[in-house]
Amino acid sequence: MFSSVSLGWLGSAIALCLFVVQLPAVMVLLARLLKGPTRRPPLQPRAMTPDQVGQVSVVVPTLNEALRVAPCLTGLSQQTAEVREVLVVDSRSTDGTREIVQKAQETDARIRLLTDDPLPSDWVGRPWALHYGYLQSSADSHWILGLDADTQPQPGLVAALIAAATAEQYDLVSLSPRFILKGLGEIWLQPALLMTLVYRFGPTGASESGAERVMANGQCFLCRRDLLQKLDGYTRARLSFCDDVTLAREAAKAGAKVGFWDGAKLLKVRMYEGLAETWKEWGRSLDLKDASSRGQIWGDLWFLTCVQALPWLSLPLLLWNLSSGPPTLPLQLSLGLNASLIAARVALQLAILPSYDLSQSPNRWIFWLSPLADPLAVLRIWLSSLRTPKTWRGRQYDLAATLPSQP
Repeated sequence: MFSSVSLGWLGSAIALCLFVVQLPAVMVLLARLLKGPTRRPPLQPRAMTPDQVGQVSVVVPTLNEALRVAPCLTGLSQQTAEVREVLVVDSRSTDGTREIVQKAQETDARIRLLTDDPLPSDWVGRPWALHYGYLQSSADSHWILGLDADTQPQPGLVAALIAAATAEQYDLVSLSPRFILKGLGEIWLQPALLMTLVYRFGPTGASESGAERVMANGQCFLCRRDLLQKLDGYTRARLSFCDDVTLAREAAKAGAKVGFWDGAKLLKVRMYEGLAETWKEWGRSLDLKDASSRGQIWGDLWFLTCVQALPWLSLPLLLWNLSSGPPTLPLQLSLGLNASLIAARVALQLAILPSYDLSQSPNRWIFWLSPLADPLAVLRIWLSSLRTPKTWRGRQYDLAATLPSQP
């Protein structure tokens, strides 16, 4: 009798603690997700207008991208005269990337292959290549569009992007893509990792927050030339492994109008092959620690743990306590809260379905089991947040002496 009472008391105490810790995070999450119904609709393809001719210089950084760069160049060749030039800035690839670009030059004179200068010790490779491309771009282009080599631009992308940014007087806009997933493991894990961004920053296209919560995606990153001149190119993001978010937040602090929009109808991307590569490569950049203060980092870790990991981890314990005796009020409250979080998460899985192209996978049904990977996704953010990368895209880094201290 004593042990049963003790276990009941312990279960109630645990349930109460969970409820108290999770409730503030749930209120924050609710405020963010309520922006969903009023978010900006996905950007639609558009034909070029005469005033757009020659307005855009595209910069594509590459380092051993032979397996992915061809669809990117094909998609860029399908863009019309709004694209003045396509500058492929290669960092001395050895896998045949340069030969693929040179072949593409034969059919599209706008494509130029550049080799960036040797990487300085106080720069990360990607922002250095983008900075080099910006410096080599035509002064007559009003916009600089950074595109990753693994993207697959769809017809009408650039015209639609600059038309919307110009009409609404945005200075910097980035797009979320439609992800191409094929393997069983990546289909299971990748949506859970993506959800860590949705939970922290709200739906893509929602109303903009303050500069410290600005979100961006460097896979498709459009910036006015005069804003880049004001920011000294990518210099302010030179030490960042999330240079897109870092530069966007610096721009917002400088008074620029910054947007992050849904580009699923304009841009596809095939990022990583399989579970292991998705875990290693994408997982370590999602913490955004290079663009955040220590307070933001720890706040986001607490938040994700409460709303994305604990519901799945705590539900079996709560259900076991429920079956062991009459439910106490703390147990009912905690069980209701976590069951609601799981229900919302399953509903969000349906909401993000348009962000995925699963047509090339025979295992697309695994997508619906992705919410079960949420605790693993949160663990990946924890691990990444507590480590400074030593290698990235085949390069070795030792930036400990040059990384700025975080307040």
